[in-house]
Amino acid sequence: MTAKTTMTTKTLRETADALIAATNAFDVDTTLTLFTPNAVIDDPSTGHRFDGHAGIRDYVERYFVGYHTVTRFLSIEMTGETRARLRVDFTGDFGHEIGLLDISVDAHGLITRIDADLE
Repeated sequence: MTAKTTMTTKTLRETADALIAATNAFDVDTTLTLFTPNAVIDDPSTGHRFDGHAGIRDYVERYFVGYHTVTRFLSIEMTGETRARLRVDFTGDFGHEIGLLDISVDAHGLITRIDADLE
């Protein structure tokens, strides 16, 4: 895929599905392969921003593995050429939440940023 290639809903959905599958399997290493090395997850519900692979590893281990979080895809809406908003259902040791994930990807489909929030 070249930088000029427009992302499609299908491409971003495939990235989202891969992310959900990896986190649902509690597979931190596979999850990290979906992100660029300098990616960021900003999640105000945790009170933290997570930078780079080390930060993202901490996020996944703490909030997915640690809370036995299972994510279910609900919907996707394209918000830009390389961005989409996912609506997901989270269940785990914390209970149940509906989340919004604004995902940005690079030209190769790797995640560069996720802005997470709860509905």
